[in-house]
Amino acid sequence: MSINDWPEDQRPRERLLKLGAKALSDAELLAVVLGSGARGSNAVQLGQALLNAHGGLPGLFSRPLKGLRAIKGVGTAKLVLLQAVKELATRTLAGEMTAGAPLTAPGLVRDFLRLNLLGRDREVFVVLFLDAQHRVIAFEELFAGTLTQTSVYPREVVRRALGHNAAAVILAHNHPSGVAEPSRVDEQLTRALQTALGTVDVRVLDHLVVAGTRIVSFAERGLI
Repeated sequence: MSINDWPEDQRPRERLLKLGAKALSDAELLAVVLGSGARGSNAVQLGQALLNAHGGLPGLFSRPLKGLRAIKGVGTAKLVLLQAVKELATRTLAGEMTAGAPLTAPGLVRDFLRLNLLGRDREVFVVLFLDAQHRVIAFEELFAGTLTQTSVYPREVVRRALGHNAAAVILAHNHPSGVAEPSRVDEQLTRALQTALGTVDVRVLDHLVVAGTRIVSFAERGLI
């Protein structure tokens, strides 16, 4: 049944306007974004199909969006809309982190990195540069590699930290393989970066590994 045939108080758009976005299910919110369904399914059913196929919203946005074409009814226009939603969320989190307040919410950093790094088909190494009060100065993607590895040069990380006059950094990289467990190479790299940055009085607060919807923190593991 088309959504237009539903009672008005059950339609996603009308419910959002009346009750607010929080009252809608994930499938209903996707329906509002997508705007229309596919042959044989309305927008809510299409939204639910996307969620079912990817294990919910985190899984949906953790994969390359071009892979969503496998879902019947998802064409270029809908992919563009989903990409725009993901980018708006990423920019919103980035704005919150650079608003001038000390970075005291680890969850905010994780959410930002998850959105920024999920769905990448190759390893990338990024750095959050912080001042002495742990306020974000800048976020930079410094190195990119292959499916399984990235070449990271400590001297370049030090150079960028000095350029930003940073007092501390949070390091992060992704594992496109989907396995979040840090490798021995990851541990060796972290120690090398700690040593190199320590020579210019820049602290490494954490190194986060993003894989799928999982994030492993070196600090929480006692590795920093």
